[in-house]
Amino acid sequence: MIGIHLLQIPPEGKHLEGEENAGFLDLAEIGAKAAGPVHYSLEVGLSGSGVFATGTVSVPVEMTCVACLQPFVYEAVADPFATQVEIEGRELVDLTPAVREELLLALPNHPRCDHIAGHTCPYRGSEAIGGGAQKSAQSAWDQLDKLKTER
Repeated sequence: MIGIHLLQIPPEGKHLEGEENAGFLDLAEIGAKAAGPVHYSLEVGLSGSGVFATGTVSVPVEMTCVACLQPFVYEAVADPFATQVEIEGRELVDLTPAVREELLLALPNHPRCDHIAGHTCPYRGSEAIGGGAQKSAQSAWDQLDKLKTER
């Protein structure tokens, strides 16, 4: 849990930095898994009836490329990260739900391994409609075509 007790926040705010197990992200739901802990560096302060947090959160995530079906590690980063949580009579404020939401939004909908700087996907589909480069690796459709079905 990424949380802070209200009595630990001085009037000028407080810096929180650390790592948290990425299990709370529930990445299995999207066919991915954490490749390391969630890193956070946040400035936390009191604001009216709530607590605000700004900074950076990130996590390495192992995903499968939709083009070549190979696993790769993508660094999901929420920078800037900003949230405000209402106190509502609580002494402990949990920032974990806001961190989870921002990191899930930072993941690509259609992960490709060539989103990694300096990496080229072994599968290069057509670059334009009606033509383009020939593929250099099998696509997901080629793998499905190899399946033998009984009739």
